[in-house]
Amino acid sequence: MKFGALQRRVKRCEQVVAVRMAETQDNWGVLSQVWRRGWSPLRIVVVGLAGGFVAGKLEVPGKVNGARWLQMIGSVSNLMASGQAAFAAAMATHAADTADEAAETADAAADTAADTAAGQAAPRPAPAAPRAADELRVPQPAEAATDVSER
Repeated sequence: MKFGALQRRVKRCEQVVAVRMAETQDNWGVLSQVWRRGWSPLRIVVVGLAGGFVAGKLEVPGKVNGARWLQMIGSVSNLMASGQAAFAAAMATHAADTADEAAETADAAADTAADTAAGQAAPRPAPAAPRAADELRVPQPAEAATDVSER
């Protein structure tokens, strides 16, 4: 296969991945909204009562007691929150990268248009000031989970 054909194939695959990533992000947003709307106070109480009843019926003396069930539920809850936070951080990083690429593309297009209109090479603008280190740092899952839970 020729190199140019491979390049076109890679570009097409990258475009497909970008579209699928956007679709996944949209679907994730819809799912999270529906999930949050679905948990009314009555449903939370009913699930809690049903879970307590099942835990009480399944309790084997000496093996698993109520405190261990609560510990397990808390651990699973923390695991889910960390996973959501890590996913949100990854999506934010991807969105920032996409925005940077779009800005660079727009700058290049504007420069090309200005060069063509003027008929001569225009001086390139000075590079933007570097961002602060805190802006570039991706939050740890626990930090992102705290941020998400505070909303």
